[in-house]
Amino acid sequence: MSRVFVTARDGLKLAALDHAGPEGRTPILCLPGLTRTAEDFDALADRHAGKRRVLALDHAGHGESGRAESVARYGIEHSLRDVLDAMAALHCHRAVVVGTSFGGILAMILGVLRPTALAGVVLNDVGPVLEPVGLDHVQNFVGRDPALPSLEAAVAHLKATLPPLVMDEAGWQRFTAGTFRAGPDGAWHPRWDIRIAQVMQGGGAMPDLWPAFGALAHAPLMLVRGALSGLLSEDTAIRMADARRDMRFVEIPGTGHCPTLEEPEAVAALDAFLDRIP
Repeated sequence: MSRVFVTARDGLKLAALDHAGPEGRTPILCLPGLTRTAEDFDALADRHAGKRRVLALDHAGHGESGRAESVARYGIEHSLRDVLDAMAALHCHRAVVVGTSFGGILAMILGVLRPTALAGVVLNDVGPVLEPVGLDHVQNFVGRDPALPSLEAAVAHLKATLPPLVMDEAGWQRFTAGTFRAGPDGAWHPRWDIRIAQVMQGGGAMPDLWPAFGALAHAPLMLVRGALSGLLSEDTAIRMADARRDMRFVEIPGTGHCPTLEEPEAVAALDAFLDRIP
């Protein structure tokens, strides 16, 4: 695995993790959620080592990618261009896209903008309808820097703040290290630019994403849902399954928004889905 950097068309630095694999198989492109980073997909990449190339992107303002001068740079249009720029720069012209939450929204819209780039899609706890209560929780979380005194305090903060997640203590430590990082002041701060919340506040109502979901009709599709998700309702998941009878659907018990994709149920279904794609 190597960390690589590419330059977006406006000059902003974008970081990605590139897990090498054979050229003869379709690569996997992982797009994290709004408060997550490329490291979220390390376990997936390890399981597919030697079988596929796995690329995982840090969105602008996240992880090791650059922070923008203007908060408007974090809008969804720019994020879509970043994905396309990164794919071109990293010679990944067609991929199976695994998109968590915000990353899944990008994957759906890519089905409209660049359908030939999608050899398959995995939507992790996201769909064409996002519940307002879930969005409010995400927005409040994104816009706050709690400046926590230690990793242990950061773990406790996430356990108290996030929807239910099924992880052992080692898993919580890894998850927290992907969420916060110690700064020069010794406090643990978010690994994203908290100004991103301003974009969410000013974005208005969510557009109708059912046409974008429909644009995935040509690609093998899988949906992962946390059984306790406040963002992706059970009704929406059922409608998605009715619209795509061939969609692989797995629900993770005891889990809210959103599954880590390291739960045993997710691993078994995800790996079986990916292994079927050449």
